[in-house]
Amino acid sequence: MEAIRKLRDQVAKQQQAVFKQFAGGIYGSSDNVVADETELQQHQKLEKLFISTRAGKHYQRDIVRGVESYIVTGSKLVEIGTKLSEDSRKYGAEKTCTTGNTLSRAALSFGRARAQMEKECGILLKALGTQVAEPLRAMVVGAPLEDARHLAQRYSRMRQEAEAQAIDVSRRQVKVRESAGNVDIIMKLEAAEAKLQELKSNVAILGKEAAAAMAAVEGQQQRLTLQRLIAMVEAERNYHQTVLQILDRLEGEMLSEHQRIEASPSPAAENTMPPPPSYEEVNHDFTSETHDDLTDIRDYFLGEAMYTFQGVTDVELSLSFGDYVVVRKVSNNGWAEGECKGKAGWFPFNYIERRERVHASKVAAVF
Repeated sequence: MEAIRKLRDQVAKQQQAVFKQFAGGIYGSSDNVVADETELQQHQKLEKLFISTRAGKHYQRDIVRGVESYIVTGSKLVEIGTKLSEDSRKYGAEKTCTTGNTLSRAALSFGRARAQMEKECGILLKALGTQVAEPLRAMVVGAPLEDARHLAQRYSRMRQEAEAQAIDVSRRQVKVRESAGNVDIIMKLEAAEAKLQELKSNVAILGKEAAAAMAAVEGQQQRLTLQRLIAMVEAERNYHQTVLQILDRLEGEMLSEHQRIEASPSPAAENTMPPPPSYEEVNHDFTSETHDDLTDIRDYFLGEAMYTFQGVTDVELSLSFGDYVVVRKVSNNGWAEGECKGKAGWFPFNYIERRERVHASKVAAVF
């Protein structure tokens, strides 16, 4: 029992020595409190820098991945847009329409504008690659970050070694007190304390070096990432501004062609057509058995006005370019009768084109 009690006392003394060691810092007793507190602050600073640079590295990597995906998708869209540009210019150059070249000119304008926009998009994608993705990728895999992190890891390993050495010193101090002046034990304690002091000195030096390196990398990360984000914003802004200018010019050209269509005369001169029949004649013809001058359209259909027609008499129906009209009768002399926007009357049949499918809002506007 006495032996057990002595063993318990010895273990308790060792635990108290360890607790005292950590109470005064991680390395020494109360004589080293100031130095250990400084080292603890250094350690905490390094931990924060390590977390910061790791998060910065991950964000840079996310930007690179996002930009690379944008470039891949954008390149496919450029190919599609370029093909559309070529098709539009091909149609415009062939001039196959027999009633005018308005659409051909509009197609040429659209094709040229589309090609310019795709060219600008290619410039944007190249800028994103060279000015954003490549610099960030270089820093993510670059030597400064890896060197700084290796220093921090070396510091962490040396710090752990110093902690273990401090515990060993405490344990040897207990043995010295219990050995009643054993020379061999005292010499081992002195050797252990000398090693601890050396480790403490090396840890302090390495900690400062690692902290300085990590702080430099953190600052570089912050500056470079912000600069590349600004470069990306500027590249996209310049692209959209240029595209907006192209679209403004294109819209002006196409609206001009649109107005030219509205203002253009009919395919057949109006003065060469006989006057439209009166509604009395129409009703009489429909009650008779012969339909020499009139075709009965029992299934009404929708037509879209391709030209502007200004009615002169009360029986004529005025149409604007783009109006939708319900065609109810078609005369053999070139006139058709129908309803548009709540009004009914006659108009030249070749002013409209039949439409099989029409948006519901267009149909509602007819009545």
